[in-house]
Amino acid sequence: MIAIILGTKAELIKCMPVMLELQNQKKNYLFIHTGQHPLGQACEKFGIKKPDFTLSEEPKVSTKFWSKVNKSSIFWFFSMIFKVRKTLKKVKPKYVLYHGDTMSSAAAAIGSSKLINLNKSWKNVHLEAGLRSGKIMEPFPEEISRIICDKFSDILLAVSSRTEKNLENYKKRKQVINVGNTIIDSAFISYEKAKKQTKKFERKQIKSGSYALINVHRHENINDEKRLKKIVEIIKSIKIQAIWPIHDNTKSFLEKYGLLKELEEMKNLELTPLTDYLEFIYLLANSKYLLTDGGSIQEESLVFKKPCIILREKTERQEGLQTGINFLTKLDVEKTKKIIEDIENNKLEIKKFDNPYGEKGVSKKIVKILS
Repeated sequence: MIAIILGTKAELIKCMPVMLELQNQKKNYLFIHTGQHPLGQACEKFGIKKPDFTLSEEPKVSTKFWSKVNKSSIFWFFSMIFKVRKTLKKVKPKYVLYHGDTMSSAAAAIGSSKLINLNKSWKNVHLEAGLRSGKIMEPFPEEISRIICDKFSDILLAVSSRTEKNLENYKKRKQVINVGNTIIDSAFISYEKAKKQTKKFERKQIKSGSYALINVHRHENINDEKRLKKIVEIIKSIKIQAIWPIHDNTKSFLEKYGLLKELEEMKNLELTPLTDYLEFIYLLANSKYLLTDGGSIQEESLVFKKPCIILREKTERQEGLQTGINFLTKLDVEKTKKIIEDIENNKLEIKKFDNPYGEKGVSKKIVKILS
């Protein structure tokens, strides 16, 4: 039996194809939810069973922690390690699977490891292993979480040739397998579902391919007034229509620094509440280009071949930078404005490229490995 430990919406989205594949093959699995994000509605929309175990109460807003590293989040993290341990000792799975780089992932990796389970019978599996930005504080604490997850896992499922190379030092002690990235399956499954709801998602006077989609939520950006001012200046340079489904904490910091009013005065910018993943992937697939400081959206941009302007100093998704459609700005305002201008004036040529994260069918590979 496989125990899948998840806590955030991003983890659920990327594990969703694996869970659906297990369900399609009628293979039993346990879903353990840490409670970091509310996941109930997303489970229903994707056809995933509800959690078998919920280790802490789900928040009513988008996340349990608006600031990722504070006393309450650290206390929650350590308590989660021991709740994971207790649950696994009860269910005794064959494999423990966790995804990505969140506090939930790190807690799952430690809580299921030999460090506190000396006689464990299961194997720990890290899905999306090997990603590295090369700088501990960019992004923080995700870069630390990735290292923790890789260190405490028995099987490392890498997403690309580059991430497999990043795991070279582990190959003597662990099983390292390049399977590709489940986001490819997630994006296609979600877009097919979304296309059946086009009337719900369509916006008046906005044509496909005529707008920019914005996604900003990284704590090292929104917590930093200087950085956030740069991002607002970049966004104000957009000339075409723009749509920004905004996170609760991002909006809060924009208000705190007196920047929200500047954005609300932009006639071509539509600020909306945070959308669900189906609507977001529909907006992404039909956009002209993307502005983001997120991680997975860089991968999704490659699936749908959309230019992606990365509002960060560093990225762990370095594969995308070689495709010619992902641009790491390092928050250089003038450089970023020039990229936006070139894209909006159709001066960017999108050349043919192979997706470095592989093709559809990653989830089937993973289920086969763990069967």
